Amino acid sequence: MARQLSFELPARPARGRGDFFVSNANATAVALIEAWPDWPARKLVLCGPEGAGKTHLAHVWADLSGAMIVQAAELAGADVPALASAHVAVENASDIAGVVEAETALFHLHNLALAEGRSLLVTARAAPSAWAFALPDLASRLQGTPTCMLEEPDDTLLGAVMMKQFADRQILPSPGTITYLTRRIPRSFEAAKRTVEALDALSLSTGRPVGRALAAALLDKSGG
Repeated sequence: MARQLSFELPARPARGRGDFFVSNANATAVALIEAWPDWPARKLVLCGPEGAGKTHLAHVWADLSGAMIVQAAELAGADVPALASAHVAVENASDIAGVVEAETALFHLHNLALAEGRSLLVTARAAPSAWAFALPDLASRLQGTPTCMLEEPDDTLLGAVMMKQFADRQILPSPGTITYLTRRIPRSFEAAKRTVEALDALSLSTGRPVGRALAAALLDKSGG
């Protein structure tokens, strides 16, 4: 039954391998994550738009490999040798492009982890070729790293992403709601995220369940 009471419940993302829906847009990335012991030079850059599943796949990889996960923005103050003692995933690395202290830490982490026989996963919105690096040595190492791009979703993946986002918020939409939405919103992860958030907020404010009628009211209001 769809949620009908207006309790604001925290979203708790499920990030296990079984919670990740595979489609043509991400099948190559999933295969690479699962085959991580065979990565050339033991490293991979995983990039794609916000909401494409980069963080989810980083957690899947951490479960498979025992890796630690660190945000790139936290590297400047991190214990790099300790991070390099295990396989490591660096999230949102494109955010530190041009930040010398953080780039320097990532450069040392890259070199030390690989020297210790560890594997390195880097996630970012864009491929390293598009980053405005401050350190040429880091640029050469990351631009020479095998890179996999997660694509914008097809209709099937878009529906699965929205269903997962609703589930993370403990919401069960009425039958037909997801199909109705995927035919009317832009085909992007960001649009799916905004729509789920807006429907959750509208449901909370009105006390109405998340269903096709509420979705229609939201899209009419937003001009969708």
